Amino acid sequence: LEGHHLVTNPMPDRLTEILDGLQARLEGGLRGNRSAVTHPGARGEASEEDWLRVLNDHLPQRYQANRAFVIDSHGECSEQIDIVIYDRQYSPFLYNQANQRYVPAESVYAVLEVKQDLSREHVFYAGQKAASVRRLHRTSAPVPHVEGVAKPRPLPRIVAGIVTYQSSWTPPFGAPFRDALAGLAADHQLDLGCSLLHGAFEVRYPSPGTLDLAAVEGPRSLVQFLLRLLKQLQSLATAPAIDYEAYLARFQADDGATR
Repeated sequence: LEGHHLVTNPMPDRLTEILDGLQARLEGGLRGNRSAVTHPGARGEASEEDWLRVLNDHLPQRYQANRAFVIDSHGECSEQIDIVIYDRQYSPFLYNQANQRYVPAESVYAVLEVKQDLSREHVFYAGQKAASVRRLHRTSAPVPHVEGVAKPRPLPRIVAGIVTYQSSWTPPFGAPFRDALAGLAADHQLDLGCSLLHGAFEVRYPSPGTLDLAAVEGPRSLVQFLLRLLKQLQSLATAPAIDYEAYLARFQADDGATR
């Protein structure tokens, strides 16, 4: 109408509402576990299940997240990893029984350690777990496609990180945290992580002995972490094709078989 301005309410930011709701649900679940479950081992298991549920609900279906061991074609095995993010589309389980999962090293995109607190001790522990996976032997086979055969792809670096309920440092990502990261050997390095109550972080290692730390403090730690994880997974593309001959050779050697 002339002389009047139509006032409209701004549209709500639906994406922000959804992501804030996701943050609140996980934070509430973990807080409830800390209150209801007093045994440290049981509390840790409950936390792992919460993180696994969030990841499997929100990662693209080409990925799967589970507690697992990682094994290679030489028969070497990692320590048990709280969260292994691995290829769901092209890679098999080598063993899956009674919650004991073994996945081939070639299928692994990322490994995460779950702890209640972000501390120097837990940073080094997560690095040790990551190293037990990164040290495994990985094959890479040629990939047939409609126009021929693609060369074996170079092996990507396995992403490693840590997820916790809170940080034991004040501030959570200050100099002591940076010093802990700087003290990790190359195969122990952590690439990203989340302290649910305090924030998320991502690390780059441009050259030996140096690191670039991007840390975001605040209430949207889970959203920050998930988006940074998805970005890193996207950069890895598809897992290398497994050279099944290498695994067959291992069985043949054990059985004394000849070709």
